[in-house]
Amino acid sequence: MFAAATKSFVKQVGDGGRLVPVPSLSEADKYQPLSLVVKKKRCFLFPRYKFTSTPFTLKDILLGDREISAGVSSYQLLNYEDESDVSLYGRRGNHIVNDVGINVTGSDSVAVKASFGVVTKHEVEVSTLLKEITTRKINFDHSLIRQSRRSRKAVLCVVMESIRTTRQCSLSVHAGIRGESMRFHFMDEQNPRGRDKAIVFPAHTTIAFSVFELFIYLDGAFDLCVTSVSKGGFEMEEMATFALLYRLRNILFERNRRVMDAISRSQLYLDDLFSDYYDKSLSMSDISLKEGTHIRVNLLNHSIPKGPCILCGMGSFKRETVYGCFQCSVDGQKYVRLHAVPCFDVWHKRMK
Repeated sequence: MFAAATKSFVKQVGDGGRLVPVPSLSEADKYQPLSLVVKKKRCFLFPRYKFTSTPFTLKDILLGDREISAGVSSYQLLNYEDESDVSLYGRRGNHIVNDVGINVTGSDSVAVKASFGVVTKHEVEVSTLLKEITTRKINFDHSLIRQSRRSRKAVLCVVMESIRTTRQCSLSVHAGIRGESMRFHFMDEQNPRGRDKAIVFPAHTTIAFSVFELFIYLDGAFDLCVTSVSKGGFEMEEMATFALLYRLRNILFERNRRVMDAISRSQLYLDDLFSDYYDKSLSMSDISLKEGTHIRVNLLNHSIPKGPCILCGMGSFKRETVYGCFQCSVDGQKYVRLHAVPCFDVWHKRMK
């Protein structure tokens, strides 16, 4: 019933969508100026956010014991009295019935009366607070900070203004048929059938509040997001992660470019090598069949498997061969693989 009344108040007062209704009477004292709340998005199906109170204030998560000097100003906002007739078949009516547990037998609506009286607005001096936070740092060892950093959906917010009652207030609900005169009873003995319910709560109860999100940098500095365009969070989860991914992308791009350049140079070297060989019209007997020269052998006969040619097997196409030479060695290997034509003669021509 309290949540329904605060939602109705925020809806009628407006304030450009910045005001948030207090969800529970038991937590009303936790939404004071400079208190910390956690903002979470429910899920992708619900665009609205859920605000959860915490037992901490802004000073609790800052390094040092110095108090925050920004003051809180207050002024009278309005006199609020509301009477409304809510259908039981709507979402709000169902929420009220489930909340207060009244007897709705034979009824099609509930009448809700909220008497808040004069309410006051208490707000932090924003300009003073903005000047002060330039010299303050966040304590990353604080339990609330550690838990918020682990949660990707949670954003820390600081309460900047609260709206409170100034006197003892009452909320009452009556179940009946639409069109009947609405009657409200505040004593249970006057309500034997349980069709009326009422609660009374004390003065200085917070019924609505507004927040600024916190954006926390890696060095502990932080900003207040004073506009709806700027968003809160942690630098590591947004800008630093993006910068890291951007640097990794550049490193991988540079590495791939170097590999492609090496392959291109290797291919050009082989093309020049073979064109030089064919331009001079060397035959198989030019070198390998002369007396005292190296001998071309089939490596399969010596239990050596087929593999890439040491010349043309290094290009973009891994050309393999079963031929080679035992008189040559490379990198500790007691043989080299060479195609019979033209690699065998080209290799020995250049070695010579």
